[in-house]
Amino acid sequence: MQYKDYYKILGVSRDASTDDIRKAYRKLAKQYHPDINKQAGAEEKYKEINEAYEVLKDKDKRQKYDAFGTYQAGQDFTPPPGYQHVEFNGDLGGFSDFFQTLFGNSGNFGGFSDIFSGARQQRPMQRDSEVNLTLSLEEAVKGGTYTLTIGKRNLSVRLPKGIKDGSQIKLPGKSETGGDIYVNIHLEPNSIFQIDDYDLTREVKVPVYNAVLGKDIRVETLDGSVTVKMPPGIQDGQKLRLRGKGMPKRDGTNGDMFVKIKIEIPRHLSTKQKELWEEIAKLG
Repeated sequence: MQYKDYYKILGVSRDASTDDIRKAYRKLAKQYHPDINKQAGAEEKYKEINEAYEVLKDKDKRQKYDAFGTYQAGQDFTPPPGYQHVEFNGDLGGFSDFFQTLFGNSGNFGGFSDIFSGARQQRPMQRDSEVNLTLSLEEAVKGGTYTLTIGKRNLSVRLPKGIKDGSQIKLPGKSETGGDIYVNIHLEPNSIFQIDDYDLTREVKVPVYNAVLGKDIRVETLDGSVTVKMPPGIQDGQKLRLRGKGMPKRDGTNGDMFVKIKIEIPRHLSTKQKELWEEIAKLG
């Protein structure tokens, strides 16, 4: 059986705080979530990340895992003398043999407690769990009630208007064992807007002569079209800020929207257009 270095999997130090572990997990879970990352091996990596977090997020599990000492990831691992392997039935959510050997059926370490307490401790199987929910930008902005299917159960999740990527919603007492369910929110990439917290950025193509002269442009936002004044001589890649046109926040305000200017250079010129451009060039 190969040893799993859960700290290395999450990219944190062995003295990392619970908050640091949670942040690392959310970042990696978003990166490797199967709904977002279609590369080969992403799904296995995602499972490995969830397994590591399952152990390190819990103070008791982490303490007992640490008691085994440090091994190299992938190194052959054999439980110490006196350890009683726990038999288990059912699906443990795709966890590795290493996890199953240490934690048994309920994830409560089963026989692992024998090493430290000298006796099997019967503990309630009340466990928290985490699930991931991927939303479109439109769903996140709209909010409302979302039906989440977990196994054979349908649970209602109330999404606050404008929930952002990386948020977490708690469903108290909704796990099958009576614990809480934590719903991790991920926003799928949008074809128009780049999402940064509550701010949005979109690219708008502008003809070169409009950029030079500073013409008004029409820009679509989340709540309709607005007129934006460009300053004369605006440069390619320059951004214009539309305050309050980003995603709604829980306090009733909104983030900002940034309009990134993409200046279009004409590929084909008529004879007359070419003459005019040559005249402009002569004027410097």
